[in-house]
Amino acid sequence: MTSKILIQGEWRDGKGAEFSSFDPSTGETMFTAISATKADVTDAVSAARNAFEKWALTPLAQRIAIMERYRDLIKRDAEELARLISKETGKPFWETKTEAATVSGKVDISIRAYDERTGVKETLTGATTGMLRHKPHGVMAVLGPYNFPAHLANGHIVPALIAGNTVVFKPSELAPGPGAFIVERMVEAGVPAGVVNLVHGARETGEALTNALVDGVLFTGGAKTGLAIHKMFADRLDVILALELGGNNPLIWWDTEDVDAAALAVVQSAFLTSGQRCTCARRLILPEGATGDKALDALTALTDRLIIDQPFADPQPFMGPVISPKVAEGLERAFDQLVEREGEAIRNLSIREEGSAFVTPGIVDVTRADSVPDEEHFGPLLKVWRVGNFDEAIARANATSFGLSAGILSDDKAKWEKFLTLSRAGIVNWNRQTTGASGAAPFGGVGASGNHKPSAYYAADYCAYPVASMEGESLLSMADDQVGVTP
Repeated sequence: MTSKILIQGEWRDGKGAEFSSFDPSTGETMFTAISATKADVTDAVSAARNAFEKWALTPLAQRIAIMERYRDLIKRDAEELARLISKETGKPFWETKTEAATVSGKVDISIRAYDERTGVKETLTGATTGMLRHKPHGVMAVLGPYNFPAHLANGHIVPALIAGNTVVFKPSELAPGPGAFIVERMVEAGVPAGVVNLVHGARETGEALTNALVDGVLFTGGAKTGLAIHKMFADRLDVILALELGGNNPLIWWDTEDVDAAALAVVQSAFLTSGQRCTCARRLILPEGATGDKALDALTALTDRLIIDQPFADPQPFMGPVISPKVAEGLERAFDQLVEREGEAIRNLSIREEGSAFVTPGIVDVTRADSVPDEEHFGPLLKVWRVGNFDEAIARANATSFGLSAGILSDDKAKWEKFLTLSRAGIVNWNRQTTGASGAAPFGGVGASGNHKPSAYYAADYCAYPVASMEGESLLSMADDQVGVTP
């Protein structure tokens, strides 16, 4: 795996400052590179611009064939990719193997989505033929996150390339290795020079890329950064933005006979990937009284049994560390602040040892807390609200500016149907964890969770724009009865 940047098919060092990423479970240096400067980013965008015309004119079948070779290379090297993701993110090996599988699986899904969502369709027959086609935008800037450093960036890049766009990709500086890995396999698969370009770096590199003359920005990350990008392009109607920005996601637990199964769904919702999924449940809503007490007892008992360890430990852990000691400190501070606001600590979120990125899952009852902020704590921190009735539960679930995912655990189908209708989120699950999402469906949300440009299956929509045509092989003769024309 190279630590260089890729511009116009040439691997080279950046011209900026050196940076490194670290294995959060050990502190070992994993990746060292020279950041791309503004000049490097300008070169990368120019390379993508120069490559666009030829790539857009390449027949779709040829573009797909290259992506299928890329798919096969990822399958060949899936275990290597999974191990790399585990070392860069600290995620358990069992989990990163599923991420590696989704990287290759995204190709077939994207081919199907492009045909279904944006394929060529005839809309009118007769003397005039009506056609609907879709065309690529041009140069796409892709900014990847650290929690799924291969899968989520890949989910933007593959649909963009199939549609005929070219790409400049900046992986997260916290986990850049998997991004470099997938780009190397794209080059090996035969993606032409300039069609995919890779730049490494932190905030300055990302700002240089979003300030460059690109035709689209595809971003997965925090709401504050997404809002800044949205404002940046307020006067650029020519730039397509697809922003996936996380959520303060609610999970209602109401009337379940199998309390232990429901507790497992809560744990999978709140603590999977150490709480570092944008669909993780951040708010658990329970009934007041004995029923809610019983649910909470089952949840805490299961939480106490979770194995927290290094990615390759045997037995395999449920969760590993968060991405860095700095993030761990921020989560511990956020938990303490909720307790200071009169929240009741049910299970403390605490750092395992000083300087560590390992934290224990935190559960805090904030029902009587003062002014709980509506924000996403990106880690294993679960806030609990107790309410008097189901209508209050729905109101509490919707009491957020975010709208990515939501869920309900209930044996009562009528409650599910009411919640489905009244909840405001792009992903709404019944008796399944909030972290369950399919690549064969749209993935995204409303409000502060995005800009109504869902990814996954619907990435095809923002990677190409519709062009309607009225066509005839010959001109129509002027008719004698044309209104407004003298004979």
